[in-house]
Amino acid sequence: MEVTVSRGIIRSFFAKLEDNLDIDVAIVGGGPSGLTAAYYLAKAGKKVALYESKLAPGGGMWGGAMLFNQIMVQKEAIDIIEEFDIRYTEYDDNNVMLDSVEATSALINRAVKNGVVIFNGVKVEDVVVHSETRKVNGVVINWTPVVNIGMHVDPLVVRAKAVLDGTGHPCEIVSTLARKNDIKLNTPTGGVMGECSLSVVEGERTTIENTKEVYPGMYVSGMSANGVSGSFRMGPIFGGMLMSGRKVANLIMEKL
Repeated sequence: MEVTVSRGIIRSFFAKLEDNLDIDVAIVGGGPSGLTAAYYLAKAGKKVALYESKLAPGGGMWGGAMLFNQIMVQKEAIDIIEEFDIRYTEYDDNNVMLDSVEATSALINRAVKNGVVIFNGVKVEDVVVHSETRKVNGVVINWTPVVNIGMHVDPLVVRAKAVLDGTGHPCEIVSTLARKNDIKLNTPTGGVMGECSLSVVEGERTTIENTKEVYPGMYVSGMSANGVSGSFRMGPIFGGMLMSGRKVANLIMEKL
């Protein structure tokens, strides 16, 4: 039985990995914007793989604020909440309250149920840029522990028609793209501008505004969008994150 268990895990995982080496969209980071984008893309019939460097997708949504596991969402995003079947309570004329654990697990569940394949414990360490097109054409992946301890182990490559950086505050993938290639991004300065301090109203507004294609084949959403374009963080209010995920899904679908 011991060998049967191991064989089953190995065979099923490698079948899943092999089936997702050539995909439509690679999403890096399983926070709320990435999960929302993945859901809408997969629902539209796109082949989507999401890479999360930690064990659990969900980003900062799990912890609420200071481990008070409640989050606020503006009513502008209430249709998304209802589509994910997340319960909420009225707070005031403009906002509702959600249980952060229920909300995060619902995003993960609905994304997977609609066909998103999640690879957790996997780090995207680079992107593929073909010299003839100068377009982002995929991601370079390795095990998170291998990257974290600095082992010299070569990665694998996944081909993708579009890549979404949903890595949050560090905007890791776009930063790597900009650092390693002589390119100009679709930002006010042409580079990665970095995140400003907290401003809830501005942060929420610009999260959606800055959600866009910043280089051919490379998109940003959520806090990564604000980090790349030099705007504000917003704290434990998540309507902008959800609306950013839906917006970037629509932008990618228009291009694909």
